[in-house]
Amino acid sequence: MLNIFTLANGRLVQEEIESLEELSKFQPIWVDLESPTLEEKRWIKQYYGLSIPEDAMDEDIEESARFYEEDNGELHIRSDFLIDDDEDPRTVRVAFILNQHNTDLRSRGVLFSIHDEDVPVFRLLRMRARRAPGLIEDAKEVMLKLFDADAEYSADTLENIYDELEVAGKKVLSGNVSDELAGEVLGAIARQEDLNGRIRRNVMDTRRAVSFMMRSKMLNAEQFEEARQILRDIESLDNHTAFLFDKINFLMDATVGFININQNKTIKIFSVASVALLPPTLIASIYGMNFKFMPELDWAMGYPYAIALMAASALVPMWYFRRRGWLK
Repeated sequence: MLNIFTLANGRLVQEEIESLEELSKFQPIWVDLESPTLEEKRWIKQYYGLSIPEDAMDEDIEESARFYEEDNGELHIRSDFLIDDDEDPRTVRVAFILNQHNTDLRSRGVLFSIHDEDVPVFRLLRMRARRAPGLIEDAKEVMLKLFDADAEYSADTLENIYDELEVAGKKVLSGNVSDELAGEVLGAIARQEDLNGRIRRNVMDTRRAVSFMMRSKMLNAEQFEEARQILRDIESLDNHTAFLFDKINFLMDATVGFININQNKTIKIFSVASVALLPPTLIASIYGMNFKFMPELDWAMGYPYAIALMAASALVPMWYFRRRGWLK
């Protein structure tokens, strides 16, 4: 899918392009390619003179391969954006290309973004830019606003994580934690821990991208101050993710502790039962010996006597253990 965005009365206007002829009718500041086809890449190459690299969305984590400037003035930034999906939370690699200086090409001053799937942050920016005039002024502003929205989206997701952990905490700290409930809580905590880690990696990646934009001297004074504010927001998100990691570890330890308590209760019952059955076992062993002279062997009440003695020797310890509360 190929979408272009133009400025009209200070607002961002979206147009979906289905042919090369349509592409030539507009003067966009932002061209967004979602899972572009070979034909759409050919349109970009033919009209703007821009070749989209084959490895544009590769998962290469080396900074030198993700943030660089070509000799022809093209600025390349590859950054990850978070998708908070209940079933499959993940990050999506987005490649940005911006021609700042080469006036011989129509791509000058146009931001190109390439990604494999729709990103919530992109939808959020499009909605805001349509409603708020003056929010976007140029292509560099688009990229800054995307990173700003990404930090805000991460902050909202962190709030959701905290809410989920609060629910899990109430279940754990209620004091009546069964093994089934503990397993459910551990699964929920593990999912939130994974999402929290993804957010931390995502904001770290955003910090690197914004820092690169600041070092490249492509921003004016107002945009530079906006970039600094984004970095301050990211710093606060770092602190919040650290706090959530501590909370996750506490809830994890508490849940595992309740599981151990439940296991200890089971083991205690078996231990008490084993001790209670030792006297009957001793009595049965004594009367099971094959000595010739045992008075009880010729006694008519010998068998009932032995049974009653074994029952009493088992019930008395059980009564004592129950009185002491060891069977609870």
